[in-house]
Amino acid sequence: MHYVIGDVHGHFETLKTLVDELPTEATLVFVGDLVDRGKQSAQVVKFVKDGGHLCVMGNHEEAMCVYGFNIVQAYENDTPLPLHNIWFSNGGVATLLSYGLVQLKEGKPAKVENYREALKAFKEDIAWMEKLPLYLEFPVIHASGKPVVVSHAPIGTVWGIRHMNAMYDTFFRTAMSSRREPDNDTKIFNIFGHTPVQNGVKIREHFANIDTGCYVEDEEGFGMGKLSAYCVETGKVISVERV
Repeated sequence: MHYVIGDVHGHFETLKTLVDELPTEATLVFVGDLVDRGKQSAQVVKFVKDGGHLCVMGNHEEAMCVYGFNIVQAYENDTPLPLHNIWFSNGGVATLLSYGLVQLKEGKPAKVENYREALKAFKEDIAWMEKLPLYLEFPVIHASGKPVVVSHAPIGTVWGIRHMNAMYDTFFRTAMSSRREPDNDTKIFNIFGHTPVQNGVKIREHFANIDTGCYVEDEEGFGMGKLSAYCVETGKVISVERV
């Protein structure tokens, strides 16, 4: 059985709690956004990478690849940390803290002295992320009669252009950042995350949004702050509260 797990965002203890609820023989599939915001991004990446689990690239992995390169350059060339970028403002600092590549001084990220082992692990993880696929198609026919496809963001609207080289940028950007739910006439059953939904996994005939806002502070009662898994073969949903 394949269990697709929503956006973890650095909450490793919550991930472990969820995995303990899944069948021991389950094949784990991740929709990306393993990193940022939570305090344990490095541990989440290690679990997925070292475990050989399936994963697609999310927009937070893309950001780590792009802006993480600048962090590497700052250490290797002994230049100041680039502190002003979209990754830092969207949880990247928490990721760097989890790798031990920055420390907070007066509330601001600063370099650390003993960084070589941490930088090596960071570079290896970036290299792994750069090779993550944009989608995974499974040899399973959903109850709707459509093939099952896992992606980070919904890609039903652009599924037909996935093999068109000239349209790669459009397909890539949609797979990273779209918040448009697939149309009813899409050719696939799309399982994705990216956009947190309230009150549990959102399942329709042609898609399942399984991002239940693991990182979201739910003091307002929006029904988030959970991590969820969806079984490809049965449609069963298992969710746990954030630890």
